[in-house]
Amino acid sequence: MPSEIVKTAAHDEMRRPDGGIFPAYVDYAQWLEGVSPEILKQRHREAELLFARLGITFAVYGDESGVERSIPFDVIPRILSAESWKKVEAGCIQRIRALNAFLKDIYFSQEILKAGIIPRQQVVGNAMFRPEMIGIPVPGDIYAHVAGIDVVKVDEDTFYVLEDNLRTPSGVSYMLENRRMMMRLFPELFGRIPIAPVDHYPDLLVEGLRAVSPRETNNPVVVLLTPGAYNSAYFEHAFLAQQMGIELVEGQDLFVKDEKVYMRTTEGPQRVDVIYRRIDDDFIDPLAFRPDSILGVPGILSAVRAGHVTLANAIGTGVADDKSTYVYVPEMIRFYLGEQPILSNVPTYRLSLADDLAYVLANLSELVVKEVQGSGGYGMLIGPAASSKELSDFRERIKANPDNYIAQPTLSLSTCPTLVDSGVAPRHVDLRPYIVSGKDVRIAPGGLTRVALKEGSLVVNSSQGGGTKDTWVLER
Repeated sequence: MPSEIVKTAAHDEMRRPDGGIFPAYVDYAQWLEGVSPEILKQRHREAELLFARLGITFAVYGDESGVERSIPFDVIPRILSAESWKKVEAGCIQRIRALNAFLKDIYFSQEILKAGIIPRQQVVGNAMFRPEMIGIPVPGDIYAHVAGIDVVKVDEDTFYVLEDNLRTPSGVSYMLENRRMMMRLFPELFGRIPIAPVDHYPDLLVEGLRAVSPRETNNPVVVLLTPGAYNSAYFEHAFLAQQMGIELVEGQDLFVKDEKVYMRTTEGPQRVDVIYRRIDDDFIDPLAFRPDSILGVPGILSAVRAGHVTLANAIGTGVADDKSTYVYVPEMIRFYLGEQPILSNVPTYRLSLADDLAYVLANLSELVVKEVQGSGGYGMLIGPAASSKELSDFRERIKANPDNYIAQPTLSLSTCPTLVDSGVAPRHVDLRPYIVSGKDVRIAPGGLTRVALKEGSLVVNSSQGGGTKDTWVLER
């Protein structure tokens, strides 16, 4: 059973308990004191109008209205010191190196299973494990080319990893557009505060993808494969393709011939080397997985198996971002890298274990419970905020299928100043840095800060009422 985290009052990232300002916020706090809430609210309205005009939207699955929304945006940035960012950056890079090593291992020699560090059934019995990938090499031994690691801060020096996103992590377009918006609304701040740039991320991404081309060529052809305009993240797909200077394609735009993938163009078929796919495994190839899929490309697995195309991320990466696999990442770091983890996991209860299950059921009102393959804040219970009926219903769901859940103590996420109706007030935040693995492992400074806009709420997901902020990493 994991050790508990001592619960404390939420750490305010700008103000010390004695009212002083943390160094990273000193310049911004001085500027903020001279700006009225009315001006901030006017800038916020400008941002909303601009985002709407640009079509920066997302859809919420299950929303009966079917209306796409602009993601709520906060005009007050989240600021990280150079020292804090250095730790987050190193920890995320270390984590991705270990996760890529794990993925290679489980699809080849399975040494970590033989060593008894991870139960065999935890891997081979996982719905995201793809036996079709066993023994298939991938360029550079990279499976997770694009990753988003969700990180939270609980005090001045301590960060925890909440989860790893290795399938089709989303949100990076908001990171880029939030920065553009802040530079447009507050250009004077970028002259007085040394903020690390993020606008080079599309270049990092396309360079990383070209580096894993299976074909020796000076100009590998990279495309972004989208499920189409009805997908909730379609704006991001179109935006990234445009920023990277590559083609945005749907399954019908590609075909496989002689175990090679080609793109249909007005000038005839063009060979494709790397596919940045935003389609889940189940739908990527109707000949190998779901035969009813019309989103993927028939035969694409045969091209992967023949070594003629690279899929980013590789088929089968989902087993490594399952929340029940998350528990073992610190051991992966020790096993594959011979290093101690830089960033800690949140202590986690595995409900497949009888003792953990009994503890969670007895203390449900104090814990956060998540589906092991859930995302977007769905299938999740925050015990302290749940009603008696919600607790009772969720308890029955857990009893019916305990292996489908993990539980964690309710972390006191740090807060940042946020513009709300009443003025500026602290709201809880998390951080998703984006890591690209290609010739080497690289990361854009900062990432996407998500903010729980409701007072006291710990749920930051946009699908659950959260918003986003620009993340400023200080260069010195």
